[in-house]
Amino acid sequence: MPVCSALTASIPWGSITMDDARRTDRSDAVADPVTSSGQPGLTSADPDQGPAPGPVEVVREGWAGVFTVPNLVTLVRLGCVPWFLWLLFERDDRVWAGLLLGVLGATDWVDGYIARRFDQTSTVGKILDPTTDRIMLGVAMVAVLIDGSVPGWVAWLVLVREVLISLVVLTLAALGAARIDVQWVGKTGTFLNMFAFPFFVVGAGVDPGWLHDLLRVLGWACVGPGLAFSWYALWVYLPPARIALRDGRAARAERAARSSI
Repeated sequence: MPVCSALTASIPWGSITMDDARRTDRSDAVADPVTSSGQPGLTSADPDQGPAPGPVEVVREGWAGVFTVPNLVTLVRLGCVPWFLWLLFERDDRVWAGLLLGVLGATDWVDGYIARRFDQTSTVGKILDPTTDRIMLGVAMVAVLIDGSVPGWVAWLVLVREVLISLVVLTLAALGAARIDVQWVGKTGTFLNMFAFPFFVVGAGVDPGWLHDLLRVLGWACVGPGLAFSWYALWVYLPPARIALRDGRAARAERAARSSI
């Protein structure tokens, strides 16, 4: 065995036997296991270590997290909001305004996909993306409420929910809470609502007929679960909000203790 030969060549004869060398060889193999990929890994000799940790998400901080492709996509979507208002009120073109709103809602996943796929996740993006979604949804709700293309009570339910979420976020920030990641249930509700309202707007812009009726049905099919997910998200955010508040206060107390030393 090559390992045994190396051991016997480097250690004086009489200080170790061949059986000792074999035992040493086996102990070394267990102490430094190597996986089939050639990298140190886990073997059955050490079952208490558990599975190897998965890949860790890399989050860009500072200026490196500002100039990214996902943030550019988010800013382009935000910049289209005035265009939507111009089409709806200045041109009085509900069809094109609704189509643009639908495109903005459909591309909501693009920035997140690019960030995850190409490792461009950033702290700025995690704040900018949900903020953009709320601005777009809030402006769209006020616009369609004034225009009358969406049932008033539906628009008010969305607006009240967005106002409550914004107040909670501002309150937590004022109390020193840490940032809360967006939950899938809230993101799903926003996504469905951003699809529902284009159906209503475009439907209000076409002549009565089968297309008008179909768009109304699709709008109700999206806005029903969209409102349910959105309001349910308020309860889902409560545990993370408490944890964020606790962690934020602990971090602030630790910084204060370090500065006083």
